[in-house]
Amino acid sequence: MMSRTALAVFCSAAILALSPLAPARADDERPYRVLSLSGTGEVKARPDTASITSGVISNAKTAQAALAANSAAMNSLFAELRAAGIADRDLQTSNFSIAPQYRPYDPKNPVPQHERIIGYQVSNGVTVRVRELDRLGRLIDQMTAAGANRMNGISFYVDKTENLLDEARRKAMADLRRKADLYADGFGVKLKRVLTISENVSQPGPRPMRAEGLMAMSDGASRKAAPVAAGEQSLSVRLSVTWELD
Repeated sequence: MMSRTALAVFCSAAILALSPLAPARADDERPYRVLSLSGTGEVKARPDTASITSGVISNAKTAQAALAANSAAMNSLFAELRAAGIADRDLQTSNFSIAPQYRPYDPKNPVPQHERIIGYQVSNGVTVRVRELDRLGRLIDQMTAAGANRMNGISFYVDKTENLLDEARRKAMADLRRKADLYADGFGVKLKRVLTISENVSQPGPRPMRAEGLMAMSDGASRKAAPVAAGEQSLSVRLSVTWELD
């Protein structure tokens, strides 16, 4: 006669043997057979918009004098930008600061920090969005002529990307379907309903360009547009799909 302990072990083993190891279908209680694949679509586009971060740095013996000089230069810069056709919505002040300037520390003649102040520096920046890239080099030249003495760099980007991303999605679907048909034919199976769909979009943000060499010459007789190149950017979509197999 089987003991109670042995009977319990036997029943537990029988239950485990009958338990499904995968989700069962209602029609025949068999687990799903699936195919999971990914497809990628990529499009390239030339940037149509640029963002310039520029500004003015002014130094004087007092903070008030430095601020007055900086404000005058910035007003001249804003006037030049507006005269060049830049709309107010494409101008934004950034990185404004007033900071004391100190003489180098001398260990042989140490003095408190506040006594080592030799002047003040005011820094004021403006971020400019340029929607006509063929005017970009000339605009940089105009900004330096108006008083801009700081150029942090330029970023290029594609302003409107929805149509480009839709084209990348169509390419991703075509790539995905090609792979799915290839596998289905190779393994002798048929694709049935789609179980899952997911996408991952790779859309680059503004691409920075170093500022070295972009400051135009200040001599009006020899001044010319600064050379710039927007290049090309890539946008891609990765599509992942799981099918049920027949």
